[in-house]
Amino acid sequence: MTLANESKAQPFSALGNPLRRCAVTVAAALATVARRARFHPRQPWLEPRKLALVAAATAAVFVFVFVFIDVPAIEAARRLPRWLISAFDWYTDFGKSGWFLWPLGILFLALAALPRNLTRFSQGVLAAMMVRVGFLFIAIGLPSLFAAVVKNMIGRARPFVGGVANPYLFDPFHWTPAYASLPSGHATTAFAVLAAFGSLWPRAHTALLIYALLIAASRVVVTAHHPSDVLAGALVGIVGVWLVRRYFALRGLAFSVGQDGILRQKPGPSVKRIKSVARGLLA
Repeated sequence: MTLANESKAQPFSALGNPLRRCAVTVAAALATVARRARFHPRQPWLEPRKLALVAAATAAVFVFVFVFIDVPAIEAARRLPRWLISAFDWYTDFGKSGWFLWPLGILFLALAALPRNLTRFSQGVLAAMMVRVGFLFIAIGLPSLFAAVVKNMIGRARPFVGGVANPYLFDPFHWTPAYASLPSGHATTAFAVLAAFGSLWPRAHTALLIYALLIAASRVVVTAHHPSDVLAGALVGIVGVWLVRRYFALRGLAFSVGQDGILRQKPGPSVKRIKSVARGLLA
């Protein structure tokens, strides 16, 4: 090999190590998430009577909003001042899942590509960080994906698609944005963010709740969704995160579940420990 060829090959060789580490670490992470549950506690919320009561109450609220709230709310939204609608139209963009999934995905891959010749302490901190980043990605991504598929299958028309505020206009499997109103994807993402980040950082719950409620309101204000669409999206987001969190807890990842069925967060790496590991990597 000539000197010129060697100089060209060296960058690719140097690049191969991080890529290889990333691929191996991601494969190991997927295997860890896919493993069988380690715990099998009682599940009081899965008792048929409780599930039936919760489902009946949820359905009753949804039907009430569907029948009595959707049309008045959408018609009132059209009469709001232009400046208010414009403000919500700008804000509603932050309900897209890409604002969260792209940064989380890149961060996860970056952590996976870091060197593994570290102390056991540093490896433990990085592993804990990866578990939590992975949880956030899955907990936000899965409900959002579910909503994106299901709303196209249901085929509910968005407000005023037929020229009037008709909440009963459906065309299942239409697979166009005009007939993809139920559930709201933005609301699903916003409330998944609320539930997922709130599970790891309870102190941020108030700020996250304000964010989610404003995103939900914005979908009605810009007449992109009916209130019942937003309500359904919020439910999908919260339930989706609860299921992902329980899945992780049963495998001892980031959360634990007691014999009483209550989920609890495991202690995570502190900012001080993360800084310590970062200094070691940069040294």
